[in-house]
Amino acid sequence: MSFYKNTALLLCLTASALAQKPATHVFHYDNILGTSMELKLHTASAGDTNRAEKAVLSEIERENKILSAWQSNSEFSRWMKTHNTPVKVSPELLEVLALFDEYRQQTGGALDPSAETATRLWKLAAVENRVPTPAELSRAVEKMQQQHWILDKAHGTATHLDDAPVALNSFAKSYIAGHAAEKALTAGANGVLLNIGGDIVVRGDLTERVAITDPKAAADNDEPIDMVRVANRTIATSGDYRRGFDIGGQHYSHLIDPRTGETAENVISSTVIAKDPAMAGALATAFSVMQPEESKKLAAKLSGVDYMLVLRDGSTITSAGWQNREVPRLVTTGFAPATKTAGLDVMINFEIARIDSPRYRRPYVAVWVEDQDHFPVRTLALWFAKPRWLHELKQWYRDDQMRNMAEGTDLTATLSSATRVPGAYTLRWDGKDNSGKQVKPGKHTILIEAAREHGGYDLLRQEINLDGKTPAKFSLKGKAEVGTATVDYGKH
Repeated sequence: MSFYKNTALLLCLTASALAQKPATHVFHYDNILGTSMELKLHTASAGDTNRAEKAVLSEIERENKILSAWQSNSEFSRWMKTHNTPVKVSPELLEVLALFDEYRQQTGGALDPSAETATRLWKLAAVENRVPTPAELSRAVEKMQQQHWILDKAHGTATHLDDAPVALNSFAKSYIAGHAAEKALTAGANGVLLNIGGDIVVRGDLTERVAITDPKAAADNDEPIDMVRVANRTIATSGDYRRGFDIGGQHYSHLIDPRTGETAENVISSTVIAKDPAMAGALATAFSVMQPEESKKLAAKLSGVDYMLVLRDGSTITSAGWQNREVPRLVTTGFAPATKTAGLDVMINFEIARIDSPRYRRPYVAVWVEDQDHFPVRTLALWFAKPRWLHELKQWYRDDQMRNMAEGTDLTATLSSATRVPGAYTLRWDGKDNSGKQVKPGKHTILIEAAREHGGYDLLRQEINLDGKTPAKFSLKGKAEVGTATVDYGKH
C-alpha cells in the first residue's frame, strides 16, 4: 500500500473515530404538551442525535393527536362526543383509559379523570369570587363517581357512558414521554432524558441529578428542597404552587379530591419515582390528594416506588427507600439561598415568546444584575446548549471578566416540579453578588437577554433603586424572543 493510500486510510479512520465520539446534547423547547420540555440525548454521532431528536418530537406529536383533551380534533375529543356506542379506538387511547380505571380503583377514587368536573366548578366560582356551595359540590361528586366508560379489550372498543367532563392530564404527559424516550433509543441514542413540564423520564446509558423544587420557594433559581439521582426511572412532581384559584384573598389548590369535590390543601408537593412513567405521573397526582397514610399504604403494595411529600406546614414525609436515591447537595451559586431575605428582594418574571411550532427551541437566555457603574454583580441565570454559540448573547458576553463572573450559575441539575406554564420563568435576586455578599444600596439594573440561533434577539433592561424600603414594580415588553417581563422589587 502506498504512502498516499496509507495516509488516506488513516484520515478516514480518524474522521470516522471523531464522528463516533459519544457526546451529550441538550435541547430546550417551549409549548410542548402545554408546557416546557428539556431533551437530553447521549449519542455516538451527529446523525444519531438528529434521528433521535426527530423521533422524540414525532412521537409526542402523534400521541398528542390521540390523547389531548384540549384539541377538539384529537381522537379522545372526538370519542368524548359519542355516547352509549362501542367505538373502535387506538391502542394508546384504550390503554390510557384502562390505566385510569386501574389507578381509580387503587387510589380509592382519589385519582379520577372526571376531576375536571369539579375543576370547572371551582373555576366558575372563582370568577364570582366565592367558593362552591355544598349543594354544588355534592352534585359534582355524584357526577364524578359515575362509571364513565366500558372497555372491551378483546375488540379494542370503548363505550362512553356519561356527560362528566374528563381530562387525561394527570399522567398523559409522563405516559407520552415514556414512549418518546423509547423511540429515541430505537433511533440510535444510547441514553435519553425527557423532561416535560417537570415529569422526567430517564432511559439507557444516562444518570441524572434531579433537583426537587421547593414548593415554598418555587422560583427557577431558588434552592431546591432535595436532590436525587435517577437512572432508568421516571420522576414526577405534582403541587399547588404554580396553579390554583384565588378567592377572597385566599389561594386554593388546583388539585381536587374527586371524593369530596374539595381542593387538596394538606400536601402541597408530592414527588414520586417509579419505573413506569404513567405510574409515576398518576401517583404524583394521587399523593397530592390522598392523606399521607393512604399514600404510604398504597406505595407499600407497589414495587420500586419511592416518594417525598411536602405538607402545608413545610414538613416532609419520605418513603423508606427515598434516602438511597438522595445525592449530596451540589448547589451552585446560581441558586438563591434557602433562607430568603427578611427585607425586600427582586422577583423577575418573563415569558419566552410563544412560537406555535413543536420544533421551536428555546433561545439562549442570560439574566443578570449590573451596578450603577454597569459592572455585573450577579448572574441569575444562563441557559444554553452549546458554549460555542454563547457569543450570541452579545451584551452578557462582552468580555472575559463577565463570563468569569457567571461561573457556577448554570443550573445544570434537571428540575422536577409542578407543571409550569409554557415559556414562563421566575427568578429571584436576594440583593447579593456572585460571592454571596450584600451589594451596596443604590441604583442597579436588571438585564434579560435572549438570542436564538438563526432567530431573533432581545435585550430588556430595568433600573431599580435598591434602597431596602421602597417597593416598585415594572412591566417590560420584548420584541422577538421575550414576550413580557416584570421586575418586582418588594417583599415576597
